Amino acid sequence: MSVRKQIHLAARLPGVDGTTVRADPRSRSPIAFSSLAHLARTAERGLFDFFLLGDELGPREHTGRVHGPDAAGRPEPVTVLNALAGVTEHLGLAATVDVTFDEPYGLARRFATLDHLSGGRAAWNPVTSSVARAAEFVATAGELWDSWTPEGEARPFAHRGRHFDIAGAFGVPRSPQGHPVVIQAGDREEEREFAAATADVVLSRHSALEAGQVFSADVKRRLARYGRGPGDLKIMPGVGVVLGDTAAEAREKAAEIRRQQVTPQAALLTLERIWGTDLSSYDPDGPLPETDPLPETDPVPGITQGRTRRADTVALAEKWRALSKEKGLSIRQTVIEAGGRPLFVGTPGAIAAELDAFVRKDACDGFVLVPHLAPGGLDDFVDQVVPLLQERGAHRTEYGDTTLRSHLGLTGPAGED
Repeated sequence: MSVRKQIHLAARLPGVDGTTVRADPRSRSPIAFSSLAHLARTAERGLFDFFLLGDELGPREHTGRVHGPDAAGRPEPVTVLNALAGVTEHLGLAATVDVTFDEPYGLARRFATLDHLSGGRAAWNPVTSSVARAAEFVATAGELWDSWTPEGEARPFAHRGRHFDIAGAFGVPRSPQGHPVVIQAGDREEEREFAAATADVVLSRHSALEAGQVFSADVKRRLARYGRGPGDLKIMPGVGVVLGDTAAEAREKAAEIRRQQVTPQAALLTLERIWGTDLSSYDPDGPLPETDPLPETDPVPGITQGRTRRADTVALAEKWRALSKEKGLSIRQTVIEAGGRPLFVGTPGAIAAELDAFVRKDACDGFVLVPHLAPGGLDDFVDQVVPLLQERGAHRTEYGDTTLRSHLGLTGPAGED
């Protein structure tokens, strides 16, 4: 008898990539601890696996100014998670950390501390421009965590590699999970291989059924070469959910949310990040530029700071221009239709059935929900959709063990039995 596949659920703090609707009267500060605590507690009430805080080295600038959500500030995520550990009991606590200018010892110490304080609920998403450096960083952190035995004996460590050369004694005993859970994002060939070798969770961008099935099959077939099985890696695309009492009401709400997310200014900023040049003279309600984007290596200085331009900007521009001409869309209308985060839109029953089908059909193992409001953006999903998933036997009705690895059904760090 086959075991019913369970949906893994996580939540990500809204506030970047044009997700948050600040004009909504229910919106509050995304960095106030009361907002963060409400979101985390709601996710825990919904028996989610983890809550993810993003991070970048600095605020995103555009033409010398900080725009949008980054203007509210961006607190250091591990510090925030240490505080959230005190107001939650079961929820996994995950942070994105850019390791470009970090060192393995300090970061390994921060996450081992969080894992101890939370009782084994820590997770980290290492981000850097170099996959090779990220791989060595994760491996080196693992050596530090493993330098303490489960019995509490500290052993000297030494690492001699291309990017890091360190030796000594690690100051934090082995944590409840052994290693905090490793989360990875990326779709390039080397990133898929890195995920198969190292990660416990992959943040996928493939939220369409067939694309998700292809991505999931490709990444999971790579696991065997590292001595891992399909259950050792969870694939979770980031999505938004819009609910309504009827399908028509949900579609209307989704359209209004997108209009609020993409203001005229936001539409031009989005296009300038793709084209790599100043488009302030363009009318947001007019047509897209006919010129091609500047090469990725040669954008106009100062257009975008703190954000990497996509390498396929010319192909993306051609795709958007074709969509604009086919449907007679303006710049703003094109960004609204083509540039948003994937959405599941419908009644609670329809959404529960659709999410369940994605997991049963091996398009993913679960989802990272990105609400458009802080702090109440998860409330309706937890109140209306989670009970239906539980009725279908697709979502837990209580937490089992206390560690994040147990929530995810993982037995040990990647590469270990």
